[in-house]
Amino acid sequence: MDHHSSDSSYQGHQSAFKRERDDGGRNHFENKRLKSHRHHQPGSTPGQDPPSSKALSTRRELYERDFPVYKQPLEVGCFSLDAKRRFFNDSRQMRYYVQPERNPNFDLRDGYKDRFIKRDDSVKEKLDHILRWVVANQLKSKGATASSLPLDVDFVTWRGHLTKLLTTPYETKEGWLLAVTRFRGTLYISEVETEAARRERENRTERLEEMMYWGYKFEQYTCADNVHSLPDPGGVVNTNEAFCTVVKTRLADHRLLFSGEVDCRDKDPNAAAPPTCYVELKTSAEICTPKQRSSFHRFKLLKWWAQSFLPGVPRVVAGFRDHEGVVVSVETFHISKISQLIKNEYNCWKPTVCMNFCCDFLSFVKQVVTEDSHRVVYLFSWEPHRDVTYSVHTDSPYSFLPHWYVEEMTSHQDFNHHS
Repeated sequence: MDHHSSDSSYQGHQSAFKRERDDGGRNHFENKRLKSHRHHQPGSTPGQDPPSSKALSTRRELYERDFPVYKQPLEVGCFSLDAKRRFFNDSRQMRYYVQPERNPNFDLRDGYKDRFIKRDDSVKEKLDHILRWVVANQLKSKGATASSLPLDVDFVTWRGHLTKLLTTPYETKEGWLLAVTRFRGTLYISEVETEAARRERENRTERLEEMMYWGYKFEQYTCADNVHSLPDPGGVVNTNEAFCTVVKTRLADHRLLFSGEVDCRDKDPNAAAPPTCYVELKTSAEICTPKQRSSFHRFKLLKWWAQSFLPGVPRVVAGFRDHEGVVVSVETFHISKISQLIKNEYNCWKPTVCMNFCCDFLSFVKQVVTEDSHRVVYLFSWEPHRDVTYSVHTDSPYSFLPHWYVEEMTSHQDFNHHS
């Protein structure tokens, strides 16, 4: 769940991680995708004329072109968050996948009332855990080439934020706010909770709260703490605990460093190296009608695909549950085969549209976010059926790079910024 070397292939002409090639200038914006307009900037000084800015279209047809280059993600590290949400620069929270029976009858309601410690999701952690990893592993994340940048990447973010970008062309209900700061040449992207999301979080029904628990409970039924042990469904579910991978990859000319939570790994000692050995776990309502199957393909599989494709996790194991929260069947979905699964669905989502939109959004961010300062946030905003717009804020509540990180990176790097 996301509570946040050989090529694996897409069908036919598409390969999931395309070999590096010249992308023939497709990163240059077409006029249709970028629109000039004047944008009110709440963070700008009163009396100043806000600079002319642009908006980015999210219309799907603008992104139906060749699949962009996406380099095989490379795991450069990992970290763990313990039962009290403390950071450790190691894999102590890694768990091992234990294959359940095809019809396991797991009761996902078990333990909700008496063996559940829920993370306080009103606490906004921003990029703090990733930044702690960066500080602890600066030299490793730089790569082999010496660089004038403290980090040899263009973007640092959470995988979940990128997942939202991939699904944006097909999203019809939930908008997003992404705060971006350029600091020492690297662009940091951190989500800001929308008012609608805050209201939804504060007014969740008891039923929805319990259904959110079900996903974690399924993990408890299928994950062991070490290679030789079995799952312990009688234990406590504590959603503070997490194991996160940190990967580096490249989308067209955007060098990315991002982290995402990983549910478990294959327990076979001969399994491929991370992230190929990782397994994503999901729960979903059982599918009883063609309409339900179509809905599953069109909406749920899009999110599952995007979330696992980004870090290079090759398979999702899904527990299908009845209305009472009992898992009646388990199925494995291979990420490389999902596009084949949905191709007969009328007007369905396309992986190429997702990746091209994400790529163009990152190009848009590079073009817009020009001021290099931890004090400045460019807030990108999107609502369904609208363009992406932005506003600029200095010394505002949107600032998200912590003082300890700014000081650490400043004191450890001899950096001359040439404007």
